[in-house]
Amino acid sequence: MFSSVRARLTLWYLGVLGIVLIAFSVGVYLLLARTLYERLDTRLGSTLEAAADALKPAVGQAANIPAITRALEDLRFPNQTIAVLDAGGRVIAQRAAPDGPPLRLPPLPSGISESPRFYELPETQPDADDSCRGVIRRVTEASGSTTYAVVVMQSLEPVGEQLDSLLDALYIVVPLSLLLAGLGGWFLARRSLAPVAAMSERAQRISVENLDQRLPIANPRDELGRLAATFNELLARLSNSFAQQRQFMADASHELRSPLSAIRTTSAVMLERDDRGNSEYREALTIVEQQARRLSRIVEDMFVLARADAGPPALRNSDFYLDELLAETARAAAMLASQKRLQLEVAPLPEAPSRGDEDLLRQMTWNLLDNAIKHTPEGGAIRIAIESRDTEYAITVTDTGSGISPEIQPHIFERFFRADKARTRDDSVTGSGAGLGLPIARWVAEAHHGRLELQRSDEAGSTFVVFLPRG
Repeated sequence: MFSSVRARLTLWYLGVLGIVLIAFSVGVYLLLARTLYERLDTRLGSTLEAAADALKPAVGQAANIPAITRALEDLRFPNQTIAVLDAGGRVIAQRAAPDGPPLRLPPLPSGISESPRFYELPETQPDADDSCRGVIRRVTEASGSTTYAVVVMQSLEPVGEQLDSLLDALYIVVPLSLLLAGLGGWFLARRSLAPVAAMSERAQRISVENLDQRLPIANPRDELGRLAATFNELLARLSNSFAQQRQFMADASHELRSPLSAIRTTSAVMLERDDRGNSEYREALTIVEQQARRLSRIVEDMFVLARADAGPPALRNSDFYLDELLAETARAAAMLASQKRLQLEVAPLPEAPSRGDEDLLRQMTWNLLDNAIKHTPEGGAIRIAIESRDTEYAITVTDTGSGISPEIQPHIFERFFRADKARTRDDSVTGSGAGLGLPIARWVAEAHHGRLELQRSDEAGSTFVVFLPRG
């Protein structure tokens, strides 16, 4: 039971509400008791003053008990008992209202002061209902030779009955309120957490096969709705990731199938006859070597992309000069460019000290030059340059190819994507042509906290720019 969020919320709600109700009930009880006692003391004090004023002429005559008795008879105070005591504490006169309590006196001190002193006496027996509250004060006759004490009493039973009635009401109201609040809290918690139960049930049915399903959103503006929306965004990213993984597997299988099929076909054809000449064997081995080299290139590129998918790359950083790296890569690419009768121009390179993974940056530069060579027709030109800015380096690779059509430009950095329909491609010179060069180049740039952008592409050619932070 306590493992349920609904039950815990209800219990917490009941606990807090119970504390509040108990504190409120205690406060109301104490406030009412104080008010009733203050009101009772006020009545007793008023009666005492009135009785003292009425008795002053009577007590002026020493031991004039009849006069004192007549003075008491003239007083009319309901629910109260008035008595006069002599100096020894003996009752010499008293008057009790028809509904007043019987006279009860507290232990009297040796000297009674002229200021009123309140006292309270409990019940003599559990069911006697004779608890009372009184006030006593000394009254002295004019000559000062005779002293009396005036006592006024009133029963505490009306006050006790009112307080008991309040307690009885609280004993009913507080548990009933907690019961109703508990039922309401349980219902509200159930209604409030119903979307969570629906999301949990739907999430249990979602697997790799149906990642297109989404969690229900009851109210997109509340916390649960935002949680469901966030989870749906996560599902969308997972779905895209799985879709890309499946597409990657399919594209990789397709790319690997072509060279393997060529190798198997060439080998099978050569093995059909035993009287092949040396030239035929050399031609077959050339085909096998080309396809194996293409296969090796694809596997290496896939290994690099697998590293990219594995998480933050572990770069082997070192200090080097970026201009020297570009010059060395350009010299190696010039051999490939010459086979297609392309002119590879290296702009004057300023000194560019940098820090990073030199091997990965070399591969990035090679992929950009390799991509430019593949998609530039014979007689074209390729240019590489570097510009040093305030906080970054800008490496520019420009070719004079046919350009990339606007509708496929957003896809050129996708894995295994080929712009064959928009640009002339020749795999015979540079290798695989599997559509992995640009994705790898972009990953290397981002791994070094930089970026790779297609700055321009039109009929005059294309320009790719790599931005790398300095140092």
